[in-house]
Amino acid sequence: MKAVFLDYATMGPDLDLGPLRALFSDLDIHAKTSGEQVADRIRDAEFVLTNKIQLSAELLGAARKLKYIGLTATGTDNIDLVAAKEHGIAVANIRAYCTQSVVEHVFGTLLMLTHSLGAYSAAVRAGAWQASPDFCLLAHPLRELSAMTLGIVGYGDLGQGVARIAAAFGMNVLVSARPGSRVTDEGRVAFDEVLARADVLSLHCPLNDRTRNLIDSATIAKMQRGAILINTARGALVDSAALVAALESGHLGGAAIDVLATEPPVDGDPLLDYAGDNLLMTPHIAWATDEARQNAIDELAACVAAFIDGEQRNRVV
Repeated sequence: MKAVFLDYATMGPDLDLGPLRALFSDLDIHAKTSGEQVADRIRDAEFVLTNKIQLSAELLGAARKLKYIGLTATGTDNIDLVAAKEHGIAVANIRAYCTQSVVEHVFGTLLMLTHSLGAYSAAVRAGAWQASPDFCLLAHPLRELSAMTLGIVGYGDLGQGVARIAAAFGMNVLVSARPGSRVTDEGRVAFDEVLARADVLSLHCPLNDRTRNLIDSATIAKMQRGAILINTARGALVDSAALVAALESGHLGGAAIDVLATEPPVDGDPLLDYAGDNLLMTPHIAWATDEARQNAIDELAACVAAFIDGEQRNRVV
């Protein structure tokens, strides 16, 4: 069986590929594949493994031997699923492989913001503690999570993981109903009510036509003054310009942003130009602990093995 991994570099270094190599007699691993190289590399492949490479209807139609596309991600928007179905190509994603990584990132960034860790570290390096007349330096706010309400938008594996740790910190947790929908599920709270009550809003919902720019100037205006926004989901859920304005004005107390609408942000983004210390920006790494990346490879191999055995594991087509 011939297989090709098109963009292994997106998974980072130092992973054990043994589970994959054991499945294929012929496995080509490419660190990167340009748009111009995709057609040639998948032409004779039966199995294509990828993270973010775009596979269009035209490309799938020309790959006559292709049987299976395995994704090292949960999102499938880079694959033309309609074309895959038309050509009888199975597509499977991976799920729940990075929950712990994302949850730890959410609370790591939240603690940095609520305990002003960056500001205090900078103050010590600048000599402020050394010049203090007291044994400690209390120049920035310090807030306990147990005194805060956390709003969660998106309640799959990631949202539920965040809720569990929030409860351990003693936070009050509000789980949002789908934005724009009526509250029909017990335990869910209307989106607008979550906006109004949450001290912290954490996004874990998918990106679609209903959620694009979900957090814009109108929704931010409904949030509490001083609230914190955390986005580890999809960049286009948030209107960057509106978020910058809210951080500059002080309407929002802080934000931790791990994702942007375009990645890498080669054309810039308003958040990249914001210099305030109430914003933490990270380069889409919430998912990417060593353990989570190995989980992704292991899950990919498990899905391929299931397909070979005639089973449907994580199939989206």
